[in-house]
Amino acid sequence: MADPSSYRPRPGEIPDSPGVYRFRDEHRRVIYVGKAKSLRQRLANYFQDLANLHPRTRTMVTTAASVEWTVVSTEVEALQLEYSWIKEYDPRFNVKYRDDKSYPYLAVTMNEQFPRVQVMRGHKKKGVRYFGPYGHAWAIRDTVDLLLRVFPVRTCSAGVFKNAARTGRPCLLGYIGKCSAPCVGRITPEDHRDLADEFCDFMAGRTGTYLRRLERQMAEAAEDMEYERAARLRDDIGALKKAMEKSAVVLADATDADLIAVAEDELEAAVQIFHVRGGRVRGQRGWVTDKVEDITTGALVEHALQQLYGEERGDAVPKEVLVPALPDPVEPVQQWLTDRRGSGVSLRIPQRGDKKALMETVQRNAQQALVLHKTKRASDLTTRSRALEEIADALGLDSAPLRIECYDISHLQGDDVVASMVVFEDGLARKSEYRRFQIKGFEGQDDVRSMHEVITRRFRRYLAEKERTGEWADGDDVLDGEQLKDEDGRPKRFAYPPQLVVVDGGQPQVAAAQRALDELGIDDIAVCGLAKRLEEVWLPREDDPVVLPRTSEGLYLLQRVRDEAHRFAITYQRTKRAKRFRSSPLDDVPGLGETRKQALIKHFGSVKKLRSATIDQICEVPGIGRKTAETVAVALARATPAAPAVNTATGEIMEEDDGAPGTTEDAPGEPVSAGTPDERRGQER
Repeated sequence: MADPSSYRPRPGEIPDSPGVYRFRDEHRRVIYVGKAKSLRQRLANYFQDLANLHPRTRTMVTTAASVEWTVVSTEVEALQLEYSWIKEYDPRFNVKYRDDKSYPYLAVTMNEQFPRVQVMRGHKKKGVRYFGPYGHAWAIRDTVDLLLRVFPVRTCSAGVFKNAARTGRPCLLGYIGKCSAPCVGRITPEDHRDLADEFCDFMAGRTGTYLRRLERQMAEAAEDMEYERAARLRDDIGALKKAMEKSAVVLADATDADLIAVAEDELEAAVQIFHVRGGRVRGQRGWVTDKVEDITTGALVEHALQQLYGEERGDAVPKEVLVPALPDPVEPVQQWLTDRRGSGVSLRIPQRGDKKALMETVQRNAQQALVLHKTKRASDLTTRSRALEEIADALGLDSAPLRIECYDISHLQGDDVVASMVVFEDGLARKSEYRRFQIKGFEGQDDVRSMHEVITRRFRRYLAEKERTGEWADGDDVLDGEQLKDEDGRPKRFAYPPQLVVVDGGQPQVAAAQRALDELGIDDIAVCGLAKRLEEVWLPREDDPVVLPRTSEGLYLLQRVRDEAHRFAITYQRTKRAKRFRSSPLDDVPGLGETRKQALIKHFGSVKKLRSATIDQICEVPGIGRKTAETVAVALARATPAAPAVNTATGEIMEEDDGAPGTTEDAPGEPVSAGTPDERRGQER
């Protein structure tokens, strides 16, 4: 591990101008490439106190052994040079997008004497026009099959073409009218190239011209009583319309645009691109990357643009590129795109209308791609085995932890405090073993004390099961108000001990969990904590954390376990909170069902007005008899009205107008949810 001060340039040596810099390791391999508007200011950020650097950046500068730079004239030149060097050196600490599969394109080989329509994958070739990418090759073949009756372009391979030319007989497509048979001279090279140009124009979105021309020709043929030709043109029009229907109109103004969305977490990011031509989605593709550097969403977008358009020219770069976040600064990137297209390119964030709605669709695709990628990695046996071995080595365990239990505490400002327990066996979630707890030992917000209570209760159950009592140690753990039951009706038992207990938190939470196990006399279960801030692993009675490499499969597994525990806990907490906010004094009235409760609230408008109503007035509600009315009146008289809610932002005391079944958590009168929805989410843990 190198000391950055050993290769830090001398003061005044770094120029204050735009440029591109490279960090090299001790073997002279380039490990990172970056660009800067001011090389002096940017490089100075790397040579500060290591404690102030992001962990990923700290790893990079301690791995490097030297730094060098190249001065350029403009930021656009810096962007282009950065892209070229990343492609040339493949630095380990730069963002690298990798295709989650090799996408097929519809290609037209305009560089040949007789252009050919075919499916192509891999690197793009000069002189070939590409359309797509498509999700599946069969989608391309279906589209081409429909269009060939209108644009009978050659689709055969070079071998088939030469054999047909030698024998003087075309292939089957030539006989059925789906190929103009240039191999046997039925069409001149010039006319066949014009046919290929028309095919490309149609695929590029210029569809109206050909449809109108065919409709005019069909009308003329019918007028001249050439009914067979008119029928053939009618079928051609139907084929074109059917091909167009395969890609629905998403932008009514026939826009040419690419939409880019990014879904990311701490370790990885997924990018999805929709190619829209003529208002229709003509292709889709996606990438996934490991985030081996500290990077913003705007920087991820910039790298995606480099990957997408680095080798493109002309119309392959659309007039409009819609993104979720703009690079900083945006002007050099926009100028770079303009230079590659040869005309103006708009790079912006959609704000409203169809484009914003389509961007939301692309964003959902990116999120699903990230989840699918993680699922594939998690289901890989080799990857999971390596992850468990890395965890065992890092924590000093005797064997791989085949069963891992993770615990998390969730609450909203100390209210509705709950906990979750999730179980992973062999690196995969075992959802049937998940458990949820209500914190009952005390009231208020104390994550450490809550963690101690949950661990105590869970392993007290384990000890009771170990003694084969056949009963619970106590009856205070419930799930949605009912004890968990086996198929035979007996309570489920915490019979299987984990090899590793993971808690969501740092030293205090780990110490509380270990103290609970010590008090129960359990000494054969390992404990660790995963802190969110720097993703460090804490062990009991250790002052320093264990730092796993950012690319470690073991760290990835621990993060997935922790995130699942957090999701499970916060879902339960929100469910309890929503149930509490929807509660009403009418819930305690015996024999009063949901329908009649809603009828009462609808008739009087609120619980407050119902409470002040007389028995005769309550009897006026359809379906409410006098006996029920008396029961409702007695129940409301006994119920203590809730304290008035106060809007903490304005100091205003709100009237009680809620209490109806179905009231949402954002309803007036909610004392703990003052402020905007974003502020409330910030208060929730």
